[in-house]
Amino acid sequence: METLEQLRTGDLQGTKRLSLSCDLTHFPEEVFALAESLEILDLSNNRLSSLPDDLPRLRNLKVIFLNGNQFETVPEVLAQCPKLSMISFKSNQLTNLSETALPRQTRWLILTNNRLTTLPASLGKLTNLQKLMLAGNCLQSLPTELSTCLNLELIRLAANQLSALPSWLLSLPRLAWIAYAGNPFCAQSTISKHSLSSLKQVDWATLSVQEELGQGASGVIYRAIWHGSPSPKEVAVKLFKGDITSDGLPADEMQACIAAGSHQNVVSVLGKLMNHPDHKAGLIFPFIPADYRVLGGSPSLESCTRDTYESGTQFPLQTSLRIAQSIAAATSHLHSRGVVHGDLYPHNILTNSNGDSFLGDFGAATFFDVANISLRTALERVEVRAFGCLLQDLLEHCPPQDAEANSEVFQTLQGMQQACMSPTITDRPRFQTIGNELDELSV
Repeated sequence: METLEQLRTGDLQGTKRLSLSCDLTHFPEEVFALAESLEILDLSNNRLSSLPDDLPRLRNLKVIFLNGNQFETVPEVLAQCPKLSMISFKSNQLTNLSETALPRQTRWLILTNNRLTTLPASLGKLTNLQKLMLAGNCLQSLPTELSTCLNLELIRLAANQLSALPSWLLSLPRLAWIAYAGNPFCAQSTISKHSLSSLKQVDWATLSVQEELGQGASGVIYRAIWHGSPSPKEVAVKLFKGDITSDGLPADEMQACIAAGSHQNVVSVLGKLMNHPDHKAGLIFPFIPADYRVLGGSPSLESCTRDTYESGTQFPLQTSLRIAQSIAAATSHLHSRGVVHGDLYPHNILTNSNGDSFLGDFGAATFFDVANISLRTALERVEVRAFGCLLQDLLEHCPPQDAEANSEVFQTLQGMQQACMSPTITDRPRFQTIGNELDELSV
């Protein structure tokens, strides 16, 4: 985090990224000293409600974060910024987004946790739009013009007031990740209701909580020893924060975790936490052995919708095949129980050196009625594309000698990946078919 004093003294001359959080009520004029170099500007967690008319002087600005401020409308000056492609107004007080507020080159738009009731038709002109985050607003419908955003890959619609899911949405050729729980039209999971009543209750007093294992938008995960079972057991405890996330509401995530049930490739719930001293909600999960690692890193500002990997990362073909088999089985299981994962990404997969894998993190999960065949099929085709992206990542990181030595298997997986990502949605295979074909392969 930088300071205004550093700007004033010239210490930041030439910097490409600037973060200022110092109770600002007005846009600092000093920022324009970086007009030639600044690409990423983060003014989150201030008290801003407007932007200057000469903001386009920041001619190289590509990304702007204005989270946690006091904006009621998206300033139209943003549309005049020649290179601006990522815009974030999470947790403001937005009630208005005008037809002319956004630059045509927008790729990534975050409007999570505001008060928007409508969206402008001009969103349909954002032909580069890949990622659209709208959870936690008051939207009652989506403009049909969004159907022309053919590059849209990820959309978050949870916790709004939508009365229906537009039929055109699931027909977008590149859509792979969707979340819409917490809307009036959403199916309620009878599985999760039944499972919740039968789920073991775990008293906080029976847990010896150890170190933090990690945290995400919805909560913090700790290692713990559970003394309530016949013998002490090592478990993972997730304490939910209770705030809305970019994916949706923690309560919906809890329901999805429970509805997911038990499967060898899903991080399944052992129990529901009771009697936390601060009244926090929580779930108990099996402790995943230390030799399991997250498969990929979250998307970067540059990659937008695709996960990232450390330089030199390689996945042997046999390992990749095992990962693919595991995740196809896990996803097929979820769909059979009326659950769309919604965030099928490598960064939500834990795997070991053999490729044994677990699919976790249900923050974007959504329920659907399994009896509604047309909806189930459409949602499956969307998630199959996400699986195709996973396959693509695995194959792109396959050692060349491995691909050459097992060329038939490699080419079969390439063909499967291309089919899963087919722009003709009806050509995509079902998860059951994918699983059967993967099980027939060996390296």
